[in-house]
Amino acid sequence: MLKLIGLVALVLIILVAMLTFTALNSGTIDLDLAFFAGTYPISIVLVVIFVVGTIFGMLCMTAFVFRLIKERRTLRRSLRHSESEVSSLRNLPLSDAD
Repeated sequence: MLKLIGLVALVLIILVAMLTFTALNSGTIDLDLAFFAGTYPISIVLVVIFVVGTIFGMLCMTAFVFRLIKERRTLRRSLRHSESEVSSLRNLPLSDAD
């Protein structure tokens, strides 16, 4: 429940920051890219750049996360194998105890 309250508070803080930023930056900017050109408000351009950067960062992190998942799976398999080997060694009878 505390995580949900924290998440809602974070979203509200970001929303207030975005509204304040939009109100303070009412100017426009001319964008002339290869596939489109136009005049856009500065706040909208920066929000779009922020969102595109966030999406790009998440896509870059997916490769790292998949690598970690694969390593975790390999380590779990190795642990299972080692535990079964230890279990089988514990069940062997002692032959040189005479």
